[in-house]
Amino acid sequence: MEALILEPSVYTVKAILILDNDGDRLFAKYYDDTYPSVKEQKAFEKNIFNKTHRIDSGIALLEGLTLVYKSSIDLYFYVIGSSYENELMLMAVLNCLLDSLSQMLRKNVEKRALLENMVGLFLAVDEIVDGGVILESDPQQVVHWVALRGEDVPLTEQTVSQVLQSAKEQIKWSLLP
Repeated sequence: MEALILEPSVYTVKAILILDNDGDRLFAKYYDDTYPSVKEQKAFEKNIFNKTHRIDSGIALLEGLTLVYKSSIDLYFYVIGSSYENELMLMAVLNCLLDSLSQMLRKNVEKRALLENMVGLFLAVDEIVDGGVILESDPQQVVHWVALRGEDVPLTEQTVSQVLQSAKEQIKWSLLP
């Protein structure tokens, strides 16, 4: 009798999505070729939005995938894994992303604030998941690393408020004895 041997694996994510109230994409990062074209991705996003937008949060199985989701004001956040992925780990990624954004956006996690801080969103997602592998689930660490990496953002990619804040800091330090 042959024994079933399972290979050790790391927890993985297939996609992280943020949709608006109408189900339109604000952010999408797919980590594999489950949906290779943008057309297939957008059709999948519409499908999950139509099935989940009436409920604030939950776990669902759809198209052979496990998805965990939560809404915040006018945004819908989704973390998607394979059908055999641990839902608790996917939820940890979702909570980490939401808590990190909440801190970065001063508890104002809504569409306009998110669109004004897309660089922070991209950095946060990159700190939490890399190539589909979950790296971090502590929002304090994510915010810390985003702040460190955000200091290295070229001047052309900074917002006016970031440039003004940086100038204020430099003037303050130059005036101190």
